[in-house]
Amino acid sequence: MRRLAILLAALVFVPAAHASSPAVTAQASPSTGAAPLAVTLTASGDLATYHWDLGDGTTADGAIVQHVYPAGRFVARVTATTPAGETGQAQVTVTAFGLSLKGPRVGAYRQLARFRGRLVPGLKGARVALYRDSRRVASVKTGHGGRFSLRGRIGAPGAQYTVRYGPAASAPLSLAVRPGLATVFAGSGQVGRRLVLNARVRPSNAGTLTIRVWRGNRLLWKRSGGSRLRIRLATGRATTYRIRVWVTPAAGYVANTRRLLRTVFVPDLRVGSRGPSVFGLEQRLHELHYALGAVDGYYGFDTSDAVVAFQKLHGLSRTGTTDARFWRELEVAHVPVPRHAGPGTHAEVSKERQVLFLVRDGQVTLVVPVSTGATGNTPVGVWHVYSKVPGYNAKEMYYSSFFIGGFAIHGYHSVPTYPASHGCVRIPIWVAQRVYSLMAYGTTVYVY
Repeated sequence: MRRLAILLAALVFVPAAHASSPAVTAQASPSTGAAPLAVTLTASGDLATYHWDLGDGTTADGAIVQHVYPAGRFVARVTATTPAGETGQAQVTVTAFGLSLKGPRVGAYRQLARFRGRLVPGLKGARVALYRDSRRVASVKTGHGGRFSLRGRIGAPGAQYTVRYGPAASAPLSLAVRPGLATVFAGSGQVGRRLVLNARVRPSNAGTLTIRVWRGNRLLWKRSGGSRLRIRLATGRATTYRIRVWVTPAAGYVANTRRLLRTVFVPDLRVGSRGPSVFGLEQRLHELHYALGAVDGYYGFDTSDAVVAFQKLHGLSRTGTTDARFWRELEVAHVPVPRHAGPGTHAEVSKERQVLFLVRDGQVTLVVPVSTGATGNTPVGVWHVYSKVPGYNAKEMYYSSFFIGGFAIHGYHSVPTYPASHGCVRIPIWVAQRVYSLMAYGTTVYVY
């Protein structure tokens, strides 16, 4: 009896057997590709029913499921359930690549245009390529969130632009094409010297050229025809020509127009000079954003200061007068480029070149000659306007914008071409109010 009791007790404490979870695997074919991506999902394993969470907000049932995925990365999970109610899970990742592309509505033939877009899913460091029809024209690695920006050269009308990554490609993008229009003057423009205008359309079948030339209000020439034109301009006396060149476009192209000013000049000008040569000089300096009191054909102290500022930036002798070399530099000059970019308005003072730039949204809007500290004590750094004093103060500083301590940008009666101040940034009296009005409290001042 005792042995029977022990045996029964042992049987009572033997744990009951439990059914194990069903074995299940999941596969996707294909698992990667271009969106929209048609995928066959397959579940296999022990005898069971299968329920899918497809990862994109949809579900399905069955051992084999077909589904089309949009652009993105998705995890498809399958749950297997046995007749006894036991469950098991498996998952597989599906990646469908998609690309978006935006570009300009109009591009100039053979010029670089900016294209932007995004790769989905947002991989960083993936190399995408821009194609013009079947030709690869640019490539770049994606940045944060899969975004990218790149420049590609514009071809003929009808070309389609796509960006590709592996098997994925964006929707094709088309744009209107503006013909290339090149205008070049041969000759210096000096009185008595040869001066010729050459104009050319690219490509040659993109349209027909027309040129009109005025002197004052008088129309001197009108010529049309072909993809190249050449006009010789009279240089017997100082004058300014106004010129309009345009392309009547061929099918598939859009119009292109260029307006030109060209001065026939007496090279040697100085304070007190008058006439068309001075007027042309002032127009060109104004176009390049050098500060002037007026564009009036009179060579005053404002014109001399603008000439000095130009000479400082181009390594010329700081005479405030013009000569043949000055005019050659002026002809090919561009608006100066600031050292610092960014939105809003800031000022830059170059101690080396002795000029001040006023900069708005990354573009130089005004160039002014300055004179900084004679001992080099104008403080280098990044400062901000903290005090503004209109009119004259006791030290004869005129319309002062203080940026640190007693250092200010201000007008003064003497602004030599070299460092001569006590440490402030002197600017000419005639432009001081204008600069003062453009520098609000808090304006950043870079001194370098």
